Amino acid sequence: MAPPPDPAPCLNSRPRSQAEPQGDAAGLSRAEVEIRRRRYGLNRPMAHRRRPLWLQFLARFLNPLVLILLFASGLSAATGNLASFVIVIVMVVLSVSLDFVQEMRAENAVEALRRTVAVRVQVRRDGVEVSEPVDQLVPGDVVRLAAGDLVPADCRLLDARDLFVNQAMLTGEPYPAEKHATPAKNPGEDPGEALSTVFMGTSVISGSAIAVVCRTGDATAFGRLSGTLQAPPPPTAFELGIRQFGFLILRLTIFLVLFVLAVNVLFHRPWLDSLMFALALAVGLTPELLPMIVTVTLARGAMRLAERRVIVKRLAAMHNVGAMDVLCTDKTGTLTEATIRMVRHLDFRGEESERVFRLAYLNSHFESGIKSPLDEAIIAFRTLDVTGWQKIDEVPFDFERRRVSVLVTDGTERLLVVKGAPEDVLRQSTHYEGEGGVEKPLDPATRAELDALFQTLGEDGFRVLAIASKAMGSEQTSAALGDESELAFAGYAVFLDPPKASAMAAIQALSGAGVAVRILTGDNERVTRHVCSELGLPVIGLITGDDLRAMSEEALRARLPKVNVFCRVTPAQKERVLLACKRSGRVVGFLGDGINDASALHAADVGISVDSAADVAK
Repeated sequence: MAPPPDPAPCLNSRPRSQAEPQGDAAGLSRAEVEIRRRRYGLNRPMAHRRRPLWLQFLARFLNPLVLILLFASGLSAATGNLASFVIVIVMVVLSVSLDFVQEMRAENAVEALRRTVAVRVQVRRDGVEVSEPVDQLVPGDVVRLAAGDLVPADCRLLDARDLFVNQAMLTGEPYPAEKHATPAKNPGEDPGEALSTVFMGTSVISGSAIAVVCRTGDATAFGRLSGTLQAPPPPTAFELGIRQFGFLILRLTIFLVLFVLAVNVLFHRPWLDSLMFALALAVGLTPELLPMIVTVTLARGAMRLAERRVIVKRLAAMHNVGAMDVLCTDKTGTLTEATIRMVRHLDFRGEESERVFRLAYLNSHFESGIKSPLDEAIIAFRTLDVTGWQKIDEVPFDFERRRVSVLVTDGTERLLVVKGAPEDVLRQSTHYEGEGGVEKPLDPATRAELDALFQTLGEDGFRVLAIASKAMGSEQTSAALGDESELAFAGYAVFLDPPKASAMAAIQALSGAGVAVRILTGDNERVTRHVCSELGLPVIGLITGDDLRAMSEEALRARLPKVNVFCRVTPAQKERVLLACKRSGRVVGFLGDGINDASALHAADVGISVDSAADVAK
């Protein structure tokens, strides 16, 4: 690879403050990294910075209950009752201080744990590729990106292979954008037009790349956007409830104090004694320790979870966990072991076929996107010699069409090899490979037989991928979505993914706690029904992704109480189901760890992921 260019041309109007000259492909030296880090700071957007501690401490005195006590103590001091004033002030300061200290301890404990699972990036330092936390990057660093990674900073591509990036958070465009290392004629500032630039916070859907960091922290497009979002986040339902309770006590206290004063004045009692009695009543009605008790309880819960290596990002989320009455979960890797093994490779008759395995192996071997457990199972099943084959192009996997294609050649033939969900591959197939590899028209009777074989495998608990191919002309140098048509169906790759031994006990514990479990999976309904029966989870109702497309929001909400399994759903449909549950008044959690789970994790009241999850999910 040629030496990386000066990162300054990353975008036309880059701030001069980060126009550092770049070294060679070995990356920066450690000494140079320290110099640049002191100059530019950590690679963190502005929105992640905490308020000063003294402001956080003073903000706790704005609680309505605390304000009542401060007002009452002030009146006590004004009337000469210094003892009451001192007692109440000491109680308030102790309560607020304990509240503050407990939350700081919890946040520090969680922050220490969060650093152990922080998003990291492969970066070249002193000629060696190492893994570093994202916030340690500086302009000029050379980083490696792969499918599933979050882009750590605004970067210019030096080398890219079939790179597709989801940048909807910046552009609003729902479909992945293809990026190239070829410098654009006019990259501009618009992320939608900058084809050779990737931006902080976007996610890599497929492919791989080498890139040089151009901007970090607040100078990135995401940093500038986050700078406009400095208003505090909207309060949670729990925070609103505490605040409303405080104002209710405040209104009742004011009313009773005025009422007591009025009654005493009517009976011509000394006004000073009447005022002191009203103040005593105000203090007695105010639960002085409530703010402290709430925070201490939540903080202790967060710290206890931290000891078990569970990160609670916001203390108020502890209440949402306790209030959760619906848990939506992905199936693969959560309810199942995700140690998928390939067990069979079948032709159209349901017999073992070496041709089916060879096509599946070629597709998985040359696929440049993130290797799914199914790809790894195909490659691990048996090693094939593919040195004579060469990849020409690829149509990466996406969760809408649910298939991936690679265009390959061995010098004598040029094939488009397609692997994906059986329903989608069969829909695109017009022929099938019969005896002796002879292609025959896929008539309705044969299509019905293939579908019946697929259903039988699913009912037996197997996961299935369909394999198909298409002969391409020798002049074909690229592959596109339109090429995935008129395919020749080859057969099925069959996998086994047993349920987790601990999943059944977890589901029973959730049911005993009053939490309903709903499964949201991209897998087909037959495999999902089998897994549910193995786990002892009765399927009370099932909706497919096709059903969801034809269903209005009102119809979906009406069906929710009678459905607990959603199959063949896309990431957008997972999010739609979660939002429908929330609009029905339920507190919803989601458990997932993949790229396709990110939108659902974001939409849920309680998003739950694991340290081995894809970066975008974490």
